[in-house]
Amino acid sequence: MKAVVYTENGPPEVLRYADVPDPVCGPREVLVRVQAISIEGGDLGNRARGELLTNPHVVGYQCAGTVVEVGADVDDRAIDDDVVCVMIHGSHAELVAVDAGFTWIVPDGLDLVRAACVPVPFGTADDCLFEFGHLRAAEHVLVQAGGGGVGIAAVQLAHRAGATVFATASADWKLERLGALGLDQGINYREVDFVAEARRLTGGRGVDLVVDSVGATLAGSIASLAYRGRCITVGDASRAQAAIDVAPLRGGNQSLTGVFLGAEMLMARDRAHAMIARHLAAIATGELLVVVDSELPLADAIEAHRRAESREAFGRVVMIP
Repeated sequence: MKAVVYTENGPPEVLRYADVPDPVCGPREVLVRVQAISIEGGDLGNRARGELLTNPHVVGYQCAGTVVEVGADVDDRAIDDDVVCVMIHGSHAELVAVDAGFTWIVPDGLDLVRAACVPVPFGTADDCLFEFGHLRAAEHVLVQAGGGGVGIAAVQLAHRAGATVFATASADWKLERLGALGLDQGINYREVDFVAEARRLTGGRGVDLVVDSVGATLAGSIASLAYRGRCITVGDASRAQAAIDVAPLRGGNQSLTGVFLGAEMLMARDRAHAMIARHLAAIATGELLVVVDSELPLADAIEAHRRAESREAFGRVVMIP
């Protein structure tokens, strides 16, 4: 099969489109012919500095396609099922072998390109807002990097829950697009100090919850909190996360919580699996929306990764084998 591989960490230029052996379907796995690959933030970070679990390594957390083989111990998936899959690595390929428990049947009304963009962003946003962020109706939430996959999901989910939603982005056009998805107030961090603006928008009080997937903004996110506010750190997209002094949290009875969806999918699989299935169903009916920035051939993975980590992307970049 064809896959996108690399033998050393680095920029997108380390990627190479090459022939590799087909994966072998284990007894608890399904073999999936991939039809759409969503480039996740973790894919970019792993390519740049993550451990190479194989060499050459095929990166990638998430894809969607059609089941072509079912392992002997799998009884809830069948050949020709359309599924979306989450895995530790391997999505940037024509075929993937994945634990059947980390697949979801794609519901009617949802195409595979959009399905490929759902589990990690929407599952992560849900956990940040509700399972660990404890967001309630009428609270104020600040979503950092609102134009990314997690940000777009978080804006919609927070709006649906009745919260007042603020988000940061690098351009006004991104904030305008988020407005159609439920954003109440946008903050262009290139033009204003987002901490001062968050406090101004709340009459000096601060926000109840911040979802921070950037890393470099974490100190400011904490400074944006109201009394008893909660800050969720869920990523390091900036690759420049600094050491944080947590002492200021005590004076405001505030909290800082780290969230990693992958851990929940392992340690609380039934809850996480059901939660993601609900989001797939809601997207299939149009209650929630997936935003696809662009679609590129898998053979153009270098350009796709460049696009995904640029500030011009809005939503997910998808590759098609």
